[in-house]
Amino acid sequence: MTAPQALAGVRVLDLSRVLAGPWATQTLADLGAEVIKIERPGVGDDTRAWGPPFTTKTDGSRGDSAYFLCANRGKKSVELDIASPEGAETIRKLAATCDVVVENFKVGGLKKYGLDYAALSAANPRLVYCSITGFGQSGPRASQAGYDYMIQAMGGLMSVTGQPDGAPGAEPMKVGVAFVDLATGLYASNAILAALLHARNTGQGQHVDIALFDVQAAMLANQATNYFVSGVAPTRMGNAHPNLVPYQPFPCSDGMVVIAVGNDGQYRTLCGVLGVEHLATDPRYAANAGRIEHRAELVAAISAITSGWTMGELMARLEAAGVPCGPVNTIDQVFDEPQAKHRGLEISLERNDLSAPTKTVASPIRLSETPVRYDGAPPALGADTEAVLAGLKDG
Repeated sequence: MTAPQALAGVRVLDLSRVLAGPWATQTLADLGAEVIKIERPGVGDDTRAWGPPFTTKTDGSRGDSAYFLCANRGKKSVELDIASPEGAETIRKLAATCDVVVENFKVGGLKKYGLDYAALSAANPRLVYCSITGFGQSGPRASQAGYDYMIQAMGGLMSVTGQPDGAPGAEPMKVGVAFVDLATGLYASNAILAALLHARNTGQGQHVDIALFDVQAAMLANQATNYFVSGVAPTRMGNAHPNLVPYQPFPCSDGMVVIAVGNDGQYRTLCGVLGVEHLATDPRYAANAGRIEHRAELVAAISAITSGWTMGELMARLEAAGVPCGPVNTIDQVFDEPQAKHRGLEISLERNDLSAPTKTVASPIRLSETPVRYDGAPPALGADTEAVLAGLKDG
């Protein structure tokens, strides 16, 4: 028998596009919700064209971009022009049948179509309506658009990412994926689940206000509290950790290995593995605070040893001793890791208009009683328009 899913019976109307909103709704779809993705006729979600690389259709023509595939599995695609009176009315009818609406239009952008929270909740008081914007529903920047890259900059992430001033290539750096969009999608899905639980308990929906800027500030985590406690703004440190030493990549003869020492005991063990027991008893390095003060000379001493070893040799010794470590992998190497294969992190989903299965990364959510299930590949544009709207008429 097919195991039940946690969100079976939950219906989500997805008016979002690009990444933060679709990332949230893909999580809901993985958990069993029915997600109806509304897309512009003939164009669809902007990311369908964000390539190369692109998939290939069975007739040899260009398919969707790889970018689109990463955030839209398990959804139903409906082509609908919400700017038209007919399209807006259809959205209102759909929203009346849904538990959740997710949108990422500018603040107030849907009000002129009668699709804002006030209008839709009046007809469906249990509705959870999630708005994802750059700066939230209030404040001096509320009306401005926000994009991941600019929010990484404004929100402080780039100020602590990259090589330190004076080092080769020193400049503020963004993260290699759209980190703020992804974190925003996760916060949004968490908030939606909390609001759904409240709605089921009370019959009352609510407006969920999620801002990229707020999320980035929250994700500063220890770097923000380092500032609050010290009064000094953290700066870029390359791959070094602001609060732990040694905790960074170290060179080997054939690559780099991250050594992540989290306490003084692990540090002493590391010194034993490397054959430098004197560094464990040296009063400059015995405690983490001293290791931070003398970071440069200690890192240089450890690097001089590890650079003569292969990655395999170093990791085997460290793992046997219980010192956390890992290789600096390229993306192809990630999915070739035995652990990735065991956990099934690469999944393939069939779509009948494409010449090959679509591959995406599995959800990291593992539930023992209501497991994640992948019910469909990221949909072709408008693949479900007829079925969804026919069901609406029948209802």
